[in-house]
Amino acid sequence: MKDIKRTSRRHKKRVDDKKTKGGLIQDAVSKGPDIRQTASQRASQAQHQNQAVRAQEEQEEARLAEDAAQEALADNENEAEAEAEAEAAAQQAKARKRKRTAATTAAAATAKAKAMAKAKARRRGQGVSDDDDEDYEEAFNQARVPAPGQLANCELCDKRFTVTAYSKTGPDGGLLCTPCGKQMAADEKKAKPKPKRQKARATRQMNSNLLDGIAQRGAFSLLEMCIKQVANNINDVEEFGDLPGELRLRLSQILSKRRMLTPRTLGLFLRSDVNTIDIFDAAKLEEEDFHRIFATMPFLERVNLCCAGQLKDGVLEYVMSRESHLKHLTLDATNLVTEDCWRRFFQTCGSKLETVKLSYLDCAFNDETVEVMVSHCPNLRRLKLTDCWKLTYGCLQSIAKLDKLEYLSLDMRHRHEEGQPDYRMVDVRDLESINALLKARCSGLRTLSLEHFKPMDNSSLAIIHETARHLSKLRLSHSEAFTDAALASLFTDWANPPLTFIDFSSNRCLEPLLPSTDIGDPAFNNQNPGLGSDGFRAMMLHSGEKLEHLTISSCRQIGFDALEEVFGEGQKYPHLREIDLSFHTRIDDVVMRGLFKACPALRKVMAFACFNIVAVQPPAGVALIGGLNAHTM
Repeated sequence: MKDIKRTSRRHKKRVDDKKTKGGLIQDAVSKGPDIRQTASQRASQAQHQNQAVRAQEEQEEARLAEDAAQEALADNENEAEAEAEAEAAAQQAKARKRKRTAATTAAAATAKAKAMAKAKARRRGQGVSDDDDEDYEEAFNQARVPAPGQLANCELCDKRFTVTAYSKTGPDGGLLCTPCGKQMAADEKKAKPKPKRQKARATRQMNSNLLDGIAQRGAFSLLEMCIKQVANNINDVEEFGDLPGELRLRLSQILSKRRMLTPRTLGLFLRSDVNTIDIFDAAKLEEEDFHRIFATMPFLERVNLCCAGQLKDGVLEYVMSRESHLKHLTLDATNLVTEDCWRRFFQTCGSKLETVKLSYLDCAFNDETVEVMVSHCPNLRRLKLTDCWKLTYGCLQSIAKLDKLEYLSLDMRHRHEEGQPDYRMVDVRDLESINALLKARCSGLRTLSLEHFKPMDNSSLAIIHETARHLSKLRLSHSEAFTDAALASLFTDWANPPLTFIDFSSNRCLEPLLPSTDIGDPAFNNQNPGLGSDGFRAMMLHSGEKLEHLTISSCRQIGFDALEEVFGEGQKYPHLREIDLSFHTRIDDVVMRGLFKACPALRKVMAFACFNIVAVQPPAGVALIGGLNAHTM
């Protein structure tokens, strides 16, 4: 704006100069030369006139230059004044901030000193009444605070502002304007220290490994790290190449756990020169993918497909239409396969089968299908049928005809679950079928696993004691009929070699225990149903030196004395790696310390609901799962 005014003023002066010059020339011309003057006189007059005009122009230019210099000097003075004003405003803002900070600090220190003085007075027994002078002063100051809608001066910057319900109080009790209130809140937020976050004692991955029985301290092996790196970048892998079978199995386990086995990743495991496949989570595979497995791998001998919900009749019919090499078949949750297809499959491919493991079949596979399987699978050595809802104890008569059977695992929990019409009733004919099976096949069995066999009683244990000579794995769980005395007799003077796997979990009666006639503790009554102190001592005396896996969860009849004796001083179980002691309320830190000393090869301890395990520290490499304050969980 100043430049525009200066330019217009200069233009006006130039126009006036031109008018003056033109007027002089016009006056000179109007007077006119005398006709009698000579030419030289006229030239001399014109020269004098030009010199006068030039002199006047020079004076005007000098005056204009002087005006411009004065204007520039004035502009510089204005700029200097503006800079000085800005600097003064900044200094005032800094001063207000220092004053506000000092006031806040002083107020906090004063409040802290007052609180400490009051606390000290209370400790000394001095009365600190509510009618002190400070309380009167605070009440008086609060009464002077303007109400919302009134005008007040800011305590820090002295600006006049309208009081609202949200106006903040200053360090000295006055009110603050909106900018000062925001600034004070920001300063208090910065001055307040951030709470320190406690580091998590275990990450999710560590807890996941712990539940898997992995208590790794330090780095994993290079092989394991490479396998996990491949699994992390599985979408970038085009093929596995000549990867050994153990590594393919480990990759399948990792990908199944992460729910990453899809039709694309399935193709990495399909090779025509491989005769085994293990898929532990086939939930994302469709019927075409199962066709692709058997079409790409024509020489399959061992098939393990878990969660294969989309495997239908067409897949088994495709296998039957070609030359089958199947020897070991493991299928889980294949509920879309019909009874007729199962029977035709065993009739066509059963002659080569050595292993059949079927689980979670609720729509098909009844006793008649088992009879067809036994008739057409004479070479069957391993049989596992768990959670097959249509099976009854009548199928045991057919299973007893398998002459080459060495590994038998059966689960009848579906027969005794609530909702079944006779889930609490025990038929004598069922017990006869069980005992007939044990008499016929127990002499050649290496593995015997019978879960939820409610009709079994002490007579079944006597048959096992008399006939079993090659057992290495014994599971008799969820029974309400075994007594402690019968279980002790099973392991006493038993001709069978020491067992490596024992599972006697939940062998107890759900009714209240009967106390002994001599001692009030039910654990001393060996006529109570379930595994008790005597049976536990006999078990560990017979198989302790070779035992690798022990499960005695929910066997509440085992007393503290028996536990302390078995895992006490001088006892050694060199091969025991996993033990499940869940729901034993008598186990405490003393028993656990003895367990850790007696089992040098221990790697995993399950101790859910053992509330007396409080402060025990597991050795390095041992995964302790459960306990009240277990250090690894």
